[in-house]
Amino acid sequence: MTTEHSDRATEAFVAHRNLLFTVAYEMLGSAADAEDVLQETWLRWAGVDLGEVRDPRAYLVRITTRQALSRLRALGRRKESYVGSWLPEPLLTTPDVAEDVELADSVSMAMLLVLETLAPVERAVFVLREVFALGYGEIADAVGKSPAAVRQIAHRARAHVAARRPRGTVSPADTRDALAAFRRAVETGDLRGLLDILAPDVVLLGDGGGVRQAVLRPVDGADKVARLLLGALGRLTAEVSLRPAQVNGHPALVVRLDGGLDSVVAVRVDDGLITGLYAVRNPEKLSRMERETALRR
Repeated sequence: MTTEHSDRATEAFVAHRNLLFTVAYEMLGSAADAEDVLQETWLRWAGVDLGEVRDPRAYLVRITTRQALSRLRALGRRKESYVGSWLPEPLLTTPDVAEDVELADSVSMAMLLVLETLAPVERAVFVLREVFALGYGEIADAVGKSPAAVRQIAHRARAHVAARRPRGTVSPADTRDALAAFRRAVETGDLRGLLDILAPDVVLLGDGGGVRQAVLRPVDGADKVARLLLGALGRLTAEVSLRPAQVNGHPALVVRLDGGLDSVVAVRVDDGLITGLYAVRNPEKLSRMERETALRR
């Protein structure tokens, strides 16, 4: 590789790196795996004849998508032996992510869990079409399907997601209000206050990865969830702090025990009530909470 080729390749890759990371992360729900995909993308990009590339952005997205699809299939096999519920890796995001409402919605914990229910190619097509607005021809090149097949896959994936996504757009202020009420009730041991902010059909998911203690199966219902949370906190001897943070473009809570990072709690809010609680305790998934991550469309 000549110095000129190396410089051009590096410049293009750096210019689109945040976009490529976002594509990979939305497909995988894992920052660590997304970073591995970016390394593989760079190795392939460095060997490309740039004189044959008309659109570096589209070419790089195509490489990233193919690598992410391969990784997604392997990740599916890993999840089969995962201890307890598998939750996406939370990201401490920059303020501009929340300002891009569509991007923030697409990387929310609730949406990433919906995307988990799609087959790998369906997930890739949905992400590239609905989040990044790629044309069907571009997507077809990336996933190895015909444009007509991609249209059908996109239609099917869109209907699947629409049936499972949050019922309506929730403002950051509404989420902050719900989290503030949740935090007050938890900190004061107020069972009534906790029941008032939890939807009757709320679901709690915990991810300890077999390393930290967490609920192994979903806990359903406001009463069960409230009593479980207050009971668990009541047994702790460490000093507990709950602090708000921007996680995956949305307000969330960071839990520290004796000053050390313990877990991240993200929520899904519908009609002013918390319908989903996602508590990530697996320490391998908390490394991105020490610095902000930039996401781009």
